[in-house]
Amino acid sequence: MSGERNTKKDKGFSGGGPGGPMGSLGKPVVKAKDFKGTLLRLLNYLKPQRTKFIIVFLFAGLSTIFSILGPKIMGKGITKIGEGFGAKMAALQMGKPVPSLDFTYIGHIVLILIGLYLISAAFGYIQQYIMAGVAQKTVYKLRKDVDEKLAKLPLRFFDARTHGEILSRVTNDIDNISTTLQQSLTQLITSIVTLIGVVVMMLSISPLLTLIVILTLPLYMIVTMSVAKRSQKHFAAQQKSLGELNGHVEEMYSGHKVVKAYGREDESIGTFNKINERLYSAGYKAQFISGVIMPLMRFVSNLGYVIICVVGGVFATRGLITIGDILAFIQYSRQFTQPIVQTANIANIIQSTVASAERVFELLDEEEEVPDSMEAKVITFPKGNVRFENVDFSYNAEESLIKEINIDVKQGHTIAIVGPTGAGKTTLVNLLMRFYEINAGRITIDGVDIRDIKRGALRSMFGMVLQETWLFNGTILENIAYGREGATEEEVIRASKAAHAHHFIKTLPDGYQTILNEEASNISQGQKQLLTIARAILADPAILILDEATSSVDSRTEVFIQKAMTELMKGRTSFVIAHRLSTIRDADLILVMNQGRIIEMGNHKDLLVQNGFYADLYNSQFAGANLEVEVV
Repeated sequence: MSGERNTKKDKGFSGGGPGGPMGSLGKPVVKAKDFKGTLLRLLNYLKPQRTKFIIVFLFAGLSTIFSILGPKIMGKGITKIGEGFGAKMAALQMGKPVPSLDFTYIGHIVLILIGLYLISAAFGYIQQYIMAGVAQKTVYKLRKDVDEKLAKLPLRFFDARTHGEILSRVTNDIDNISTTLQQSLTQLITSIVTLIGVVVMMLSISPLLTLIVILTLPLYMIVTMSVAKRSQKHFAAQQKSLGELNGHVEEMYSGHKVVKAYGREDESIGTFNKINERLYSAGYKAQFISGVIMPLMRFVSNLGYVIICVVGGVFATRGLITIGDILAFIQYSRQFTQPIVQTANIANIIQSTVASAERVFELLDEEEEVPDSMEAKVITFPKGNVRFENVDFSYNAEESLIKEINIDVKQGHTIAIVGPTGAGKTTLVNLLMRFYEINAGRITIDGVDIRDIKRGALRSMFGMVLQETWLFNGTILENIAYGREGATEEEVIRASKAAHAHHFIKTLPDGYQTILNEEASNISQGQKQLLTIARAILADPAILILDEATSSVDSRTEVFIQKAMTELMKGRTSFVIAHRLSTIRDADLILVMNQGRIIEMGNHKDLLVQNGFYADLYNSQFAGANLEVEVV
């Protein structure tokens, strides 16, 4: 169950919330080890789209520029209206005819503004439309590369990592890159253009007022940095507690029967409450402190407005600035802080995105399986003769596991492999299917070295029935037909009958069209195993690998499974990893393994007569002798 907890963490369930009103400013940022190198490599994925990418940046800039021009032109209209009202008041006081407002000029201003905002919106729409294509094509290529890479990685890669970690890189990290390409890059260019444009427009109105606004920047920085520094530790604690909470809930849910059976509900609830209290405390502090940033920044901003209004008013009374320019300047000063905050947020987002890209590129850089040679063969009609000749293998250079294994298996023979945990039973099978490369010696099938056979062709010779059944979300028909591409319904039914599965399938409400749920929990363990045997029969392999599948079923179901497995093994070379020694009495050859070596070899009777390691294993199960020996 603890493994499931780790998986949930790896899948990204431990992440915190959005980080309060200021987005990612208050949150700790995951940084890449090699930011520059990873960024350049990510940009290489954008190279095929570079023309569109340039157009996106150009249109984003134009959209922002047309939008920025609005307040300046609007200020001219307001100035004209102010001048008109001023002229009216003066005429009334002097008893002269009251002049009318210049509605033609004001109408032109309104039309120009509408045109500017329409053009800005059009450029914005076009750049978003193009950027959506750029982002999706780039991520499509990245996903394709990752998928192709996963197909080429050796089994040792998957054995060394949790499924959650791999899924996180394939899904969460790539989604993070996609979101950033789609949104954050265009926001970044928009923010930078807005910032530059606003400063230019403010300078064109009043350099002195612009200086006042710029002088407020250090206050913004001090407020943001001081608050963000205090909130980061609380966000880190929030993420940690959230991960612990999700892990605990997942663990307790998956093992709720055991929790209830041992009466540990109160203990489980108590643990949940403790973690939940820590999460509440950390989350409350993180959100509150980060939430303080906006009010403080508004306070600093309002100070700037007050100063601008006072100084602007003085300038207006002296005729140095118009009322319309003052109103336009106030709008620009309001726009001035927004792109700064956005740029800071986007900078953090880009850092996290590059870190995600680095994790994806680490996967793409993993060492692949040794590729098939150009002269690789395909055995068209395999018989199933298997030889191990002086085979050595180790997972690492420091510790040898398989040493000088020599086996000669004839077509149609059944070979049982027994031994304690860690003896190398499963490793031997993995070497046979070339999931791992041997360090020395050779393994042949029908006299051909397996390294000279195409991997796909090699593995198609094998059928596997493992202790852990694997069925996917789909119909029973689809699950059995998975054994051979293009299998017809009649062939599936024939295989099911041979596996003694047809009867129970027909008793189900929808028969072969019964849909198995995600964990196939709507059928029993024994029924699952019969389906996997039917799938193996349909595949019609030359060689079978059987990891005894009757340890978790009732006696009646075990009889059916044994009959089905006997039917499956007829005329085929079979390797049986045995847990219950009673099931391998009739094996042609029994290999007794310990610490990576075959220490005994022979049939059941011969090995009992030798009164050695196998006899001890057998007696520990059936005679109660030497119970300290463990068989797994």
